[in-house]
Amino acid sequence: MNILLLEPFLSGSHQKWAEGYQAHSRHEVRLLSLKGRHWKWRMHGGAVSLAGQFSRLNWQPNLLLATDMLDVAAFLGLTRQQAAGIPAAIYFHENQATYPWSPADEDVALQRDNHYGFINYTSALASSRIFFNSHFHRNSFLEALPQFLKQFPDARELQRIKEIKKKSEVLPLGMDLRSLDIAAKPPKYAEATLLWNHRWEYDKAPEAFFNALFRLKEENIPFRLIVLGSAYRQSPDIFRIARQRLREEIVHYGYAESQETYARLLWQADILPVTSRQDFFGGSVVEAIYCNCFPLLPNRLAYPEHIPPKERHRHLYEKEEEFYPKLRDAVLQIGKIREAAVLRDFVARYDWSILVAEYDNAFGLLSVQEPK
Repeated sequence: MNILLLEPFLSGSHQKWAEGYQAHSRHEVRLLSLKGRHWKWRMHGGAVSLAGQFSRLNWQPNLLLATDMLDVAAFLGLTRQQAAGIPAAIYFHENQATYPWSPADEDVALQRDNHYGFINYTSALASSRIFFNSHFHRNSFLEALPQFLKQFPDARELQRIKEIKKKSEVLPLGMDLRSLDIAAKPPKYAEATLLWNHRWEYDKAPEAFFNALFRLKEENIPFRLIVLGSAYRQSPDIFRIARQRLREEIVHYGYAESQETYARLLWQADILPVTSRQDFFGGSVVEAIYCNCFPLLPNRLAYPEHIPPKERHRHLYEKEEEFYPKLRDAVLQIGKIREAAVLRDFVARYDWSILVAEYDNAFGLLSVQEPK
């Protein structure tokens, strides 16, 4: 079976997912892509560029597989002769109808943000099948659509939501977790080592994370800190402030230069305190759990899906005011935390070696007849 994967934003987790599936699938997967930058322009213009690439491709796919950054309806309209009869599926890593926009983004005040959510909506309508990376993502998107469409003056076509629901399903994010396995585990510090391994952006609520660490320090509770990721022009100021205030606790602060370094730092960490307000799947959380980090997660978003039901009382907190007491207890009981049962085996199911068969089977059901 031939699968043409269309990715207008080839960067970060999108790139890892696309290239990971291409490497592990039993099908022949070819990738048409654009560089992962200017995300708004990619949602507007990516369909035009990828349609041009498709028109020059001397290869016939059985399935078109797009991600949420592509305007699928526009792409199919631009390729209606070449793509005629080929089913199109879309994989939602995120969606712009429920993503919490930055209050600093001028598109919110001008109500231009709705356009990107509408591209996701029409892309879902135009696709033969819709895949979401988590149950939370699927449910939140479907639940948000009625109110989203009611913003518009008339002809809202609310009944079309049933079509989207009927053809949608969950296909968890495939990950190369085995690349995090290293032969020699780094030694642990005497103190608990806390970890941040997410994007340095507002929706991850870094203020809540670092304020809790400032409080630990004020109470003279010793800990170490690993902060992974890289600063960019609009990163919240708290990252700069924390680097100064927690300089005595910091083990690593910034980008990991290699996958080996990243893996070593994950294995060196003990506790993953998470404060995020948005995560459609939570790949960085899964990576840390796989490396035996003890997660402290809000009981919302996709996070409960990564914790066995019988263990959720230990790892999930309901309200923000519960976060610091649970973190404090974990830091003070680091010896017991290190001896406790780990969740690695539970999240190992997301590794491509296990999950790729589910992908291949799901996409195989959509394929057209093999080309002659």
